[in-house]
Amino acid sequence: MKEEFLYYVWQYKLFSTTQLVTTTGNGIQIQKTGVLNKNEGPDFLNAQLIIDDQLWAGNVEMHVKSSDWYVHKHEQDSNYDAVILHVVWEHDTVIYMANNCPLPTLVLKDVVRKEVVLNYHQFNFKNSQWIPCEKQINSIDSFLLKNWLERLYIERLEQKSILIDTLLKESNNNYEAVLFQLIAKNFGLKVNGNAFLDLAKSIDYTIFRKVATHENSLMALLFGMAGFLDENIENPYFLNLQEEFRYLKHKYNLKSLSKHNFLFFRMRPTNFPTIRIAQLVTLFSLHQHLFSKLLQLNTKVDVYSLLNFSVDDFWQEHYTFETTSKKSPKKLTKSFIDLLLINSILPLKFVYLRNTGAKNKQSIISLIEQVAAEKNTIIKRFTELKIPANNAMESQALLTLKNNYCTEKRCLDCAIGNSIVRT
Repeated sequence: MKEEFLYYVWQYKLFSTTQLVTTTGNGIQIQKTGVLNKNEGPDFLNAQLIIDDQLWAGNVEMHVKSSDWYVHKHEQDSNYDAVILHVVWEHDTVIYMANNCPLPTLVLKDVVRKEVVLNYHQFNFKNSQWIPCEKQINSIDSFLLKNWLERLYIERLEQKSILIDTLLKESNNNYEAVLFQLIAKNFGLKVNGNAFLDLAKSIDYTIFRKVATHENSLMALLFGMAGFLDENIENPYFLNLQEEFRYLKHKYNLKSLSKHNFLFFRMRPTNFPTIRIAQLVTLFSLHQHLFSKLLQLNTKVDVYSLLNFSVDDFWQEHYTFETTSKKSPKKLTKSFIDLLLINSILPLKFVYLRNTGAKNKQSIISLIEQVAAEKNTIIKRFTELKIPANNAMESQALLTLKNNYCTEKRCLDCAIGNSIVRT
């Protein structure tokens, strides 16, 4: 038995509340169970109980065994002086308060509904199963599951908003600047994501906006700030960018990064940092107010259309400054644009709508549901359990479910777990 189960049973009153008595036979009536305390101190605060016809207001502490009170040394902690009821699963000793009076104790084992306990014990909290409810999850009501996945997706957006809120604070709430930083991070993927974010943050966005009106100048700015123009390469295109960056560096007193921050090893040429920087430049030179444009789009097809472009002639025939390749437009693939929607565009739109007080969550849900589900080991395992992800909203939600609930054994905080326990 776990204390978390006792919290759950007490909070939702999953026991017979009639004829409750303490271990000494005094009647108990619950007026308010109190508020679950997630900080130090008693487990439930501000409870109201009638014990032996006397109204009490105070706190409730819960343990698997009564003796845990002394094991945890609560008798030495003044935070527990206002405890009015000790709720336990097993009563193995009398607890005395500072005034030498016995602490009223309720034994849940005697009153909790048997089916609740049986359902709880169906969860496998050992490592032998991938998730604790592995044998029950495919029997969950589809309506409940759909609503829970939607809530989990919003929770995932809230998690992603932590970085966004930090970037907004650093940029004085400039959403266009933050979009550039987020998209730059996404262009770097997992391997170079942090390096690309550092690159974007190293450039004052007012300077970026001034330079962005000329693609060649913006190309020089980004490649120069990334440290790629510090070489000696006898190439007219390279020399042109190098000269342009010298001018920009002097004009704006810029300090570039080292190109060694950007990794090429074991990467597909289409994901080389040089190609991603070239694509980034083309995108933002084409669209001076990209966030404002994206904010107006509500279909995946429209986003694909907006982000449909080819890099300049040089990069169509190169993967680096020195090596040539077969000519190709090196457009953003639809799967890559999906990643931008999932990780950059929609999270920023979510924060924007939240911060401006616009209650238009459904527009985000509608768009993410148009995006194909991600493919990874977690989604594959859920599919094997007959919980497939039909779109990116569901795959994002399932990732949150696995990482934030299943792995952490937070079954009682999960709508699926709640349904299993209460069935």
